[in-house]
Amino acid sequence: MPINIEYRGPADLPEIIPVFPLPGALLLPRGQMPLNIFEPRYLAMVDDCFRDGHRLIGMIQPDVTHSPKDSDKPVLFRVGCVGRITQLAESGDGRYILELTGVARFRVVEELEVLTPYRQCKVDFFAFADDFTARLGEEAVNREALLVALADFLKANNLKVDWEGVESAPNEALVNALAMMSPYGPAEKQAMLEAPDLKTRAEILIAVTEMDLAKKRTSGDPPLQ
Repeated sequence: MPINIEYRGPADLPEIIPVFPLPGALLLPRGQMPLNIFEPRYLAMVDDCFRDGHRLIGMIQPDVTHSPKDSDKPVLFRVGCVGRITQLAESGDGRYILELTGVARFRVVEELEVLTPYRQCKVDFFAFADDFTARLGEEAVNREALLVALADFLKANNLKVDWEGVESAPNEALVNALAMMSPYGPAEKQAMLEAPDLKTRAEILIAVTEMDLAKKRTSGDPPLQ
């Protein structure tokens, strides 16, 4: 999705951003993520994003395995992805329905002590400077292996897909969309997020899919619903 501002590199982004911890949520550069915002603290975050003018939200997963049980402020993974609000609608019942478009990944430098009801972090984008170059490394992706894994997954789970759309999608859009939509857990999603390049992300997605299918065949688990 086109956006109204061009981010050419890490220096174009603020070093302090609001963060939205959400388990299983994976946002990647130039990917689109729909969000249904209803908690008061995150409604306030969206309002502040527009008031400040940057319209940026950092999506990051809570690291529940290293957090106290039932903590209302779980430990965060160290890497997330910032997105710009590119669509917003009011639901009429107090919610915001919005879409984030991924800009670049970030590494958390430190979480700040703030008065806002939502969390904020000082972040570093320089480790992911390549994220600002669209379609970088596409030629290294094993597209055939990715499509085979996708076909096997769809068949095993009795699902269908718009193959015409899949086949016309550039490698970056295809890999990132499939990674974001994949039904895997936080650890697998985090591994795909932190992959050093598009080729590695595709390889992780293929490997996780193959392992999941092999496990289902062995255990006789029913298809995903």
